[in-house]
Amino acid sequence: MSSSKRGGKRPGAGRPKGTPNKATSAVKEAAQEYTEEALMALVEIVRDKDAPAAARVSAANSILDRGHGKPTQTIAGDRSSPVTIDFGSLFNTDG
Repeated sequence: MSSSKRGGKRPGAGRPKGTPNKATSAVKEAAQEYTEEALMALVEIVRDKDAPAAARVSAANSILDRGHGKPTQTIAGDRSSPVTIDFGSLFNTDG
């Protein structure tokens, strides 16, 4: 192993937890200026009887997701082969 001071995790380095990313927040703020216009565009698509059904359904789903939140997705397995999640690799301290 080299004793180089480049790369890797260093204590105290990086943005502190909970501190918002300035670049991301600037983009988010700029995009929020178009919220009403974007919503109205989705409503127009939903109401357009000549629009493809897939476009109308997609627009309707987008409106519902933003207005009521995305529905909860359950994870289910077959009784003969249930869903298993191995979290061991997340907590492995050997490497």
